[in-house]
Formats: sequence, structure tokens, C-alpha cells
Amino acid sequence: MSDGRGPSMKGWSREGMARRLAMDVPDGSYVNLGIGMPELVAQFLPSDREVLYHTENGLLGMGPPPDPDEVDPELINAGKKPVTAIPGAAYFHHADSFTMIRGGHIDLCVLGAMQVSASGDLANWSTGAEGAIPAVGGAMDLVQGVKTIYVITRHATKKGYPKIVPSCTFPLTGRACVDRIYTDLAVVDVEREGLVVSELAPGISFEQVREAIDADVIAGEGLADPGAGKAGEA
Repeated sequence: MSDGRGPSMKGWSREGMARRLAMDVPDGSYVNLGIGMPELVAQFLPSDREVLYHTENGLLGMGPPPDPDEVDPELINAGKKPVTAIPGAAYFHHADSFTMIRGGHIDLCVLGAMQVSASGDLANWSTGAEGAIPAVGGAMDLVQGVKTIYVITRHATKKGYPKIVPSCTFPLTGRACVDRIYTDLAVVDVEREGLVVSELAPGISFEQVREAIDADVIAGEGLADPGAGKAGEA
């Protein structure tokens, strides 16, 4: 695994990660996008697909950010950023919004992560360090109530330490809730048999991904390198 001192790898940019994830958003789905990098996904949705975006503070049918001179301070998303509403959008109480989430009515949620475990546990709200500011938001409800959870995150921290690990050391958002991970190096599916690398970013090898993941990984069908094993092993 990386310890932060090895050579850097390029792979997908933030926009490239979001574009790749957007290709997997089903047509006609109800989607909740987390704060930060997940919000980029909406910019790259294929033009032939219709998706309804949900935000926890009470809007179904969220549109793109408004032009600077058309900002409505009362129309914001859960991250307090200005948004628009598409024709036919619906507004509702915060409690009703979470009823939709907890009742399993949202098809897909895209979240960021601090850590994801080999079994799909997610930690994305606090490092647990003394003085850390908790920021769980609605994530704990989303990972339990939404049908499918995708995570989009850099493969490693700024210091180079892996974010995909055998088990999370940070406080958990949810257990066994992540279905797929999109990083700057690869697309990784969380399956019963383990972590399956289903796609590599341009210019990235399976061996590089294996070295960057601190957990057992399996090469999916179609990858050039069919090998599998523990990160750091020859």
C-alpha cells in the first residue's frame, strides 16, 4: 500500500471521475447527490437520460445552479448552495423528505468518503480526532434507506494513505452499505467475494490499483491483468 512517499499516479481528474459515474446513473431514477465532488455528477449526465434529483431539505426536481443574477436565496440544496427547480418540481417538508429516504423511495445516492472498507462500510462524517467537527448531515439515513450507494473519492488522502481499507478506523456512517466506488484510478465493485476492480482509469494498471488499496482485490473480467491478491504482495 502507499505510504505517501511513492510516485504520484494520474488517472481520472475530478471531472473525469464524475463523468464516468454519470454513465452508470439509470434513466428515470430518483437520485440524491452528496455535497462536494458528488455534485459534479449532474453536469455529465447523458443528454438522453431523465433523472429527478432529490435534496434532503425538501425538493424533488432540483435543477442546475442559477446564473449569478438569478439566485433565489430561498432556493438552496442541502449544502446551502443556490439551485434551480425544473418544471414539475415538488417542494415538501423536511420530515417528508426523510420519509422518502427512509422509505426506500430514492434509487441512487452518490456520496464522498474518508474511508471505505473491503466489506462496504462507509466513514464519511468525522475522523474521530479530538476537536473534529462532526458533519454527518443526512448521510446515515441515506446509506440505510437508498437502494444503491455509489461513492466517489480520491483513491488516497493528500498524504498518500489509502481510503479503501480492510476495515474503517474512522467513525462509521453505515455498515455494508456501499455498492460501488469510483476513484481517480479505477471503478471498484463491492461484491460478496470481495473488492472487484471492474474498470481502470486511462494509463493505470491493475498492479498500480492493487498497490494503492490496503485490502484484498480481485481483477474483474476484461482487465488486462487477471491477477488478484493483497496490496503490496508481489
